[in-house]
Amino acid sequence: MDPAEGQRRDGGGGLKRSPFDVILSQIRRKRSASDRKPLGRFLSRTSDRTGIPEDAEPEGRGPSPGASGPADSERDVGWGRVSVFLQKLGKKADSRTLSLSHCDLTATDLLELASLLQFLPQLEEMDVSWNELIGGSLPALTSHLQHVGGIRTLRLCSCRLSAEDVAALGEALGCVPHLEVLDLSWNSGVGGGALQGLLGRPPPLLRELHLVAGQLSAADAAALGRMVSVLPKLCLLDVSCNPQLSQEVDGGGFGELAASLSHAASLTTLWLQACGLTPGRLRDLSGSLRCLPSLRDLDLSCNKHLSGGLERLASHLAHLTHLEVLDLHLCCLTPADLEALIQVLPSLTALVELDVSSNKEAGGVVHQLVSALQLTQMRRLPLSSCRLSQESFTALALAAPYLRSLDVSWCKVVGGRLPLLLDALQPSVILELRLCSCDLITSDLRHLADVCHRGCLSSLRVLDLSYNGSVGDAGWSALFAAGGLGSLEEADLSLRPSTSASCSAWLPALLLALPRMPALARLAMRRWSAGPQEWRQLKYGAKSRNVQLELDQNLPESEWKAAEPEE
Repeated sequence: MDPAEGQRRDGGGGLKRSPFDVILSQIRRKRSASDRKPLGRFLSRTSDRTGIPEDAEPEGRGPSPGASGPADSERDVGWGRVSVFLQKLGKKADSRTLSLSHCDLTATDLLELASLLQFLPQLEEMDVSWNELIGGSLPALTSHLQHVGGIRTLRLCSCRLSAEDVAALGEALGCVPHLEVLDLSWNSGVGGGALQGLLGRPPPLLRELHLVAGQLSAADAAALGRMVSVLPKLCLLDVSCNPQLSQEVDGGGFGELAASLSHAASLTTLWLQACGLTPGRLRDLSGSLRCLPSLRDLDLSCNKHLSGGLERLASHLAHLTHLEVLDLHLCCLTPADLEALIQVLPSLTALVELDVSSNKEAGGVVHQLVSALQLTQMRRLPLSSCRLSQESFTALALAAPYLRSLDVSWCKVVGGRLPLLLDALQPSVILELRLCSCDLITSDLRHLADVCHRGCLSSLRVLDLSYNGSVGDAGWSALFAAGGLGSLEEADLSLRPSTSASCSAWLPALLLALPRMPALARLAMRRWSAGPQEWRQLKYGAKSRNVQLELDQNLPESEWKAAEPEE
C-alpha cells in the first residue's frame, strides 16, 4: 500500500472512505436486531474497555435521548480498522496499550498506523521498537500524535531514526503534554547533534529518558544538559553505551550535562555505563552529587579509563544517603580507588547492591569491603573475576547469609571450597547462584546436592554451573537426584567451547528431575554429547514442559535430525 492509499483509508478529514469501510457499514445496516452485537465484542473487545458504547437498540426504535448514532457507528468502524490492522500483525487490540515491537513494520505500515490513531483516544502506551524499516518515516506518525494526547509512554528503540525523525518528534512533543517515558535507545541517528531537535518543547512531566547507544557526542551532552535543566520531574536518565559522550569540546560537553544534574533534584536513577568517563569527568560529576538527595541507583560501570579517579568522587558519595545500588564493575579500579570506596561505605546506610566485579584488585580487599558494609541489608555483592584469595573467600562467607545473589564466577579458589560458602547460606533466601568456571570438583556438587535435598535452595531461580568440566558424572547425577529445585527457572551446565564430554551417565537423572522442576524455562547444555535416542528423550521432555533447550549447534546435521522428538 502506497502513502496515497494510506491517506485514502483515513476516515477523517473529508477524505474518501475505503471500500472496507463501506462494506462494514452495509453489514451493520443489514444485521437484524436479534443478532446485533457491538463490533468491538466481535473482535474480542468489550465495550467497557474500549469506551465504545454498545448498540443494542432495535432498528425499529429511534435513538435514545442524547445518543449519536452516526458517531457511534463511525467509532465502531474505526475500532474495526484498528483490530484488523493489529490482527494482521499477530497482535490483540487494546485501547490503552499499543505494542508493535519486532513486527517488521514498513513505512507503509507506519502511515496506516498513523491514520488509526484518531480511533485510540484512550491510548497511554505506544511501543514500535525494533522496527528498523520505519527509519526516515517517523514524521508520518508524529503528525498524528495530537490524536493521542494522553499518551504516557513512547518507545522507539532501534528504529534507525534519522536526524529528520528526531526533529519531527521534537516538534510533536508539545502535543503529548502527559508523556512520562521516552525511549530512543539504539538509534545511532539520535547523536551527532540531532538531539538538539528534541529541545523545543520537552514534556514537562517527563520522568524517564532513555538514550542508550545513540552515538551521542560531546555536543549532544551539552544539548542534553539544557534539556535536563527544564525537566523538574525527571527520575531516570540512561545515556549508557555512548563512549563519545564525555569527550572534551569547546563551549560545553559532558561538563555542562554534569552541571545540569544539580537542577534534577527528583533524579533517582543515573546510568552512565560505558560513557568513556575519565578522572576529569568524575570531577565534573562529583560537584552535582550533593544536589541529588533522592538518587538511589548510580551506574558508572564499564568505564575503564576512570581508573585512579574514584577517590575524587568517593567523598561526594557520602551525600547520597538514599543510594541503594552502586555499580562499578569493569572499571579497572586501583587499590587507591578501593580504599577510598571502603572509607565511604559506612555512610551509605541504604546500600543493598554493590558491584565491583571484574576488578582484579577487588579480590584482595573483600574482607575490608564486608567489614564496611551494612551486611544485614545487603542483597547483591557480585565478585566474579576478582582474583579472590582464600582469605577473601572466607570473608565472603560472612556476607552470604544475607545475599539474594551470589556470583563468584571465574574465581578458581572456589574449587574444593564450595561447602564453606554453601553452609553459610540461609534456607530459602538465595535466588541466584553463579559458579561459572570455578574449577568445581565432584565433591563440590555432592555437597550442593545435600544442600538442595535439605531445602536450603528451594527459592533458587538461576543456577550457573557452566565451564566446570572437572566435575565427574557422580556429581551431576547426585545434583539432579537430590531434588529441592522446584523454583529453578534457568540452569546452565555448558562446557567450555574447546572441550566436550558425554552426559549419558547422568542424563537419566536429569530426565527424572525435569518433572520436579516445573518452573524451569531455560536449560543450557552446550558441548555435551549423547546418543540420538538420549537426545530425543531430552528434547521431548523439554518440549513437553516448554523448556528452552540450548545444545551445541556444532552437532552433525544427521545427529540433530535423529534427535528430533517424534510427535
